[in-house]
Order: sequence, then structure tokens, then C-alpha cells
Amino acid sequence: MAPHLLLVLRILFFLTGVSDAQSVSTVSHVSIKQGGSITIPCLYNQRYRNNVKYWCRGYNWLGCSTVVRTDHPKTSRKTSISDDINQRVFTVTMTSLSPNDSDYYWCIVERNSKADDGGRLQISVTPGTPELYVDQQQMTGVVGGRVTVLCYYSSQGSSGRWCRMGGPCVAGGHYGALDGTCVKLVQEESRTSNGYVLMVTMSGLMIENTGWYWCEKGDLQMPVHITVNQPTTTQSTTTNQNNGGTDEMQQEKNQRLERMFFYLLKAGSALLFLLCTIIAVVKFRENRHQDDTKDALTPESCFWRNLPTVCTKYFFPERNNNTLSVQNIMNESRQ
Repeated sequence: MAPHLLLVLRILFFLTGVSDAQSVSTVSHVSIKQGGSITIPCLYNQRYRNNVKYWCRGYNWLGCSTVVRTDHPKTSRKTSISDDINQRVFTVTMTSLSPNDSDYYWCIVERNSKADDGGRLQISVTPGTPELYVDQQQMTGVVGGRVTVLCYYSSQGSSGRWCRMGGPCVAGGHYGALDGTCVKLVQEESRTSNGYVLMVTMSGLMIENTGWYWCEKGDLQMPVHITVNQPTTTQSTTTNQNNGGTDEMQQEKNQRLERMFFYLLKAGSALLFLLCTIIAVVKFRENRHQDDTKDALTPESCFWRNLPTVCTKYFFPERNNNTLSVQNIMNESRQ
């Protein structure tokens, strides 16, 4: 079809279908390093499963240039397109990017009797480090396991977010849940780059968690696809080995506690023995002092020291508690 005729049709479809709600969504702005590649997901409504989808370049939808289509051509130089009708997502992959590829692009669904439906995004290719990037866009996990995504960014600024495409988001520094899976976001300084990192951990994975997500920082997003598989025999064996290692660590910990208890028991016994020894020595010294006091007493000393009660007890115990006077003690001692 001639380009000018196609433009006329787009204008007519736009005028007749402008009131339709947008049913195609994607990221709004991505930043990629020169020479790198990017995969852009485009989510569409269920009713567009069998429609043709295409990737278009240009700021305005009405005047954009088609690059690839899901019918033909599916590949054009360094750009390719594929459609997953089960996930309702078509993806566009661009490789060997250069600054000349920086532009606005459109994810568009072709409709026969109405205006085409689409969503626009911006792609920025930079020779230096991108403002927001990940190590890899494809991550894999197993049911019941966890997966961690590291999203790197250049400036701290506002807190980042982790979003499910077409779904809710979880803000940085918080715990949350996406489709029944726990999500933890931690922001900290990066040890491998001059910037910061948003560490996203999804645990308790389920098959339903398979799909597209994105890191978000300011007006930038970076899409990431997570695939959740059933655990294989090898993975189950690895899990069992990990559990075995955990049991060994627990056993070693119990042994350390037993040794600590044994040493504490020995120390307690030694302390008790020392305490008993001190008490015995003190008691012995008191008795010895009493004996020395008794040996040192004489009736004359009782007289001079005026100790009738003590002298009566030592010299005349038969008097019981009848205390003699000092003079009587002297008299009776001479008899």
C-alpha cells in the first residue's frame, strides 16, 4: 500500500476511533548504553489476540514509520518482533544500538474497522552509563524459590519502584506482595558502580508470577521478564543438599551450646566450692577467736576489765544465766 494512502487511512481511523480507550500499554522511557540491546514488552487487551501488531518509529503516531510487523516483515536489520498470545504481550528486540536509534517509538495493534490502538515510549541511547539499567532482562526461578533483580541507577533522588506490567507496584524500602508473592525492595549504594542499586527480591514464587515487570526510577523504566518453572530433579537434589548443610550447621550449633553449658557447670561448681571454703575459714577463725578469748581470761582480768557476764559463763557455767558480780567471781576463784 502506498505510504500516502496509508497515512490517509490512519487519519480516517484516528478521527473515527479517537474515543476508544487505549488498550495497549508499555514502558514510557528507557535508557540503553551504546552497543547494547533492549527488549520492549507491549501488553494488549485480550480482544487483540489475533490482530496484527507492529513497531513504529516517530514522535507522532499518525506520521510514524513502520519498522517491523508480526505478519511481515518480522525482522528488519537489527530489530525483531514476536507475539505471545497466551501472555497477551508482543515484544520488540533492538540490538547493536547507536545514538541514531534514540527516538520515540510506538507499540501498535492494527484494527480493521477502527483506528489502530497503541502506546508510545522513548528510547535514549547513551555512550556512557545509562541512568537506569539491569545486568540482564531475563530472569528464571522455580516454584517456591526466590529471584533477585538488581536495578542500577546513577542518582539517589526519589525512591524506586518495582511494578508488574499491567498491575500494581511496590515502592522502594518497603515490603509488599504482587500476585501472592512476597516482594522486598532495598535501596543502597552500589559496590560495583558509581551510583546506587535497588535490590528486588521476590520469594515464594508461583507459576502465575511468570511475566513482565519493570524497575522504575523517576521517569525511567527498565523491563525485566521473570520465568517461573517447576523444580527439576537436579534442583530438588540441590535443595535437599542445602537442607543437609543446614542440618549440619544446626548440629554444630547444638554441640557448641553443649560445650558452653559444660564449661558453665564446671565454673559454677568451682565457684560453689570456693564459697564453701571461705565460709568454713571464717567459721574456723571465729571459733579460734572465742577459744583465744577464753584462754586469755582470768578472774583478775575479769575484775579489771569489768566483764561479769563473760566471766560467769566461762568460769562458773553451773550458775547458768545467774551472772555473778566481779567481786564474787574474785572471791569464789580464790576458794
